[in-house]
Amino acid sequence: MQRKFLTNLGLLLFLNLLIKPVWIFGIDLTVQRTVGVSDYGFYFVILNFSFLFNIVLDLGITNFNNRNIAQNNHLLNKHFSGILVLKLLFGIVYFLLAFLIAMILGYSAAQFRLLGWLALNQFLLSFILYLRSNISGFLMFKTDSMLSVLDRLLMILFCGVFLFGHITETRFRIEWFVYSQTAAYTITAITAFLIVVKKAHFRKLNWNWPFFLMIMKQSFPFALLVLLMTFYNRLDPVMLESLLPEQLGNEQAGIYASGFRLLDAANMIAYLFSVLLVPIFSKMIKNKQPVDKILKLSFTLVITLAVIVAIGSFFYSFELIGLLYDAHIEASTQVFRYLILGFIAVSTSYIFGTLLTANGNLTQLNYIALTGLFINLILNFLLIPRLLAAGSAISSLVTQFTMAVAQIIFVQRVFRFRINYSYIAILALFILGVISFNILSRYFVIPWPFLPSRFAWLGNFGLMLTASVLLALLLRLWSFGAFLKILREER
Repeated sequence: MQRKFLTNLGLLLFLNLLIKPVWIFGIDLTVQRTVGVSDYGFYFVILNFSFLFNIVLDLGITNFNNRNIAQNNHLLNKHFSGILVLKLLFGIVYFLLAFLIAMILGYSAAQFRLLGWLALNQFLLSFILYLRSNISGFLMFKTDSMLSVLDRLLMILFCGVFLFGHITETRFRIEWFVYSQTAAYTITAITAFLIVVKKAHFRKLNWNWPFFLMIMKQSFPFALLVLLMTFYNRLDPVMLESLLPEQLGNEQAGIYASGFRLLDAANMIAYLFSVLLVPIFSKMIKNKQPVDKILKLSFTLVITLAVIVAIGSFFYSFELIGLLYDAHIEASTQVFRYLILGFIAVSTSYIFGTLLTANGNLTQLNYIALTGLFINLILNFLLIPRLLAAGSAISSLVTQFTMAVAQIIFVQRVFRFRINYSYIAILALFILGVISFNILSRYFVIPWPFLPSRFAWLGNFGLMLTASVLLALLLRLWSFGAFLKILREER
């Protein structure tokens, strides 16, 4: 399983690092700079509002299905038709609920129009994720890897035409950005559907109420977990817009989005680990295979990368934000500093939370997530009126680290792993080393004659990254010899 994990992780990382940075920094960033902070903040608030009710589209079925199909491949033929009907019913309920809440909140006509398209996008995205859960459940990781970037590749093409094709005389509008997403999600959903239909030998839709109740009952703990995590991860921009005057709220949401963008890009890497680990952990647990080696391997890979990215980005936050934006740099930098440190906690949760999910510890995970939601709400209410977007970023940081520590403690209680104190000491030494490299690179200026003065910091930044990677190799957190040994294992 370690071999399967490493080889497919390599492919997944390669494809996503090839496509998604182009999307985030080439398209999404260009859209924000083109439409302006306020208009993008308007879109970002509605987007996160649509995320709040995303659970209604799925009710935990995707996470339940991924674990279930990985452990019982034969159930795809039995479950697929009924779950399709459920997904369509959930879609109707989602639209009604989202528009009802928007009406209660007094949304304007413009907000309703944008919400309609974003709600459709959420439905399509939920459908794609369900279809992909079947594909990854069969451990068809190569196919799933291709599908994981197909929607972004299509969005790059569609948005690129609007942004750079000069096909219209008017300035780019945020609505065109949303329409491009709709088209890309539709094509990806159709592609994934055809792949799963072939695997499931699908013939027709079946209405089976007892089956619906059985699936909803089994998936409910997953649904509650996703709901709680969605709220404490996506509530910040919505609360900024709600707790502040309208224009200021949209502006601060836009500033939060500016600081969030690089974190979102980094989270993409950590998320890919969980995509592979859910079916792998589930299969190993069912077969009563020890998971300690693959847990240590995956955590070491992701935490080493997270520490380098988070600490490096913290020390060079002003330069990185200034490289991307022309306005609100100081405010966006302050937000980004808090958010990017949370990447270490988020990466940890993607590993330990995934193991608990695969093991079926949903009740405990839900208590942990509920605690996180309360912490996030209380801190947002206290900090947003005083510190604006920075206050929301602080609440996010505290929440993420609370969740990560709680999950580590509970994994230890459940699995009773032998505590490796030397490994913990090595990690602590690595973190101190990365901090030291950043301090030295910031305060000992080295002349880089081949770089323009504005970008001279890139030389020191690159030197810091190189030193951090070498330290990881020296401490054997990353070991090419160990990786090659795993890759040579029998299938």
